[in-house]
Amino acid sequence: MKNIWKMMAATIVSATLLVGCGSSKTAEAEGDQLARIQQKGEIVIAMEGTWAPWTYHNEQGDLVGFDTEVGEQIAKKLGVKATFVEGEWDGLFAGLDAGRYDIIINGVEYTDERAEKYDFTEPYAYIHTALITTENNTDITSFEDLAGRTTANSISSTYMTLAEEYGATVEGVDSLDETMQMVMSGRVDATLNADVSFYDYYNVHQDCGLKVVATTEDASNVVIPTLKGNESAALREAINQALQELREDGTLSELSQKYFNADISGK
Repeated sequence: MKNIWKMMAATIVSATLLVGCGSSKTAEAEGDQLARIQQKGEIVIAMEGTWAPWTYHNEQGDLVGFDTEVGEQIAKKLGVKATFVEGEWDGLFAGLDAGRYDIIINGVEYTDERAEKYDFTEPYAYIHTALITTENNTDITSFEDLAGRTTANSISSTYMTLAEEYGATVEGVDSLDETMQMVMSGRVDATLNADVSFYDYYNVHQDCGLKVVATTEDASNVVIPTLKGNESAALREAINQALQELREDGTLSELSQKYFNADISGK
């Protein structure tokens, strides 16, 4: 009888320890975004899917682009699958806030205002802002000439903010193609956009009748936003490690050349 009670007691202790371990792992996952991602085997990445060459659909309808491949490479380094969810620019951050996405990879530039609400990885690319107008426009030759003019830009983007700082009125757009069409048609006077995005567009549309009249001297840091705080700290550290490896083995440079015909992975 004593042996039976001993066996029962040992069983109860073992079960308690197993439950305790499970609870510990669950609690760890609940407080650690990276642990949750790795348990699920999937990282959910938000992007527009309409901004070539960063993230867009090719003629076959496949989601491709510099950021798409960067996301895939990061997922491989983390040992999980990359799941991409597309949405309009101004909804990407709302989705991150709501927990629908784990990160955003969409050519996001670092700003002090964004840093108040989000934490960021180390930069993985650097871009200059270009002022673009029609070839026959002689009134706009510098950013200062935007005062009293109209531009086409994505709502809440850094380009919209900069255009407004120079006194322009901004018309909201959803894609690079729409932006360029609005400038070409004369519906707006100009647009501010990434220099590399314009050059990629120009390579395909050399008869578009557009030109770059000015670029910023300083380069913007392209980063990956995450939720703010310790919960996402391990995830940021893991992504930074992945980006460092991708930089050292030349992957970032190769992807830059593939999509931009230039290396934007360094200043």
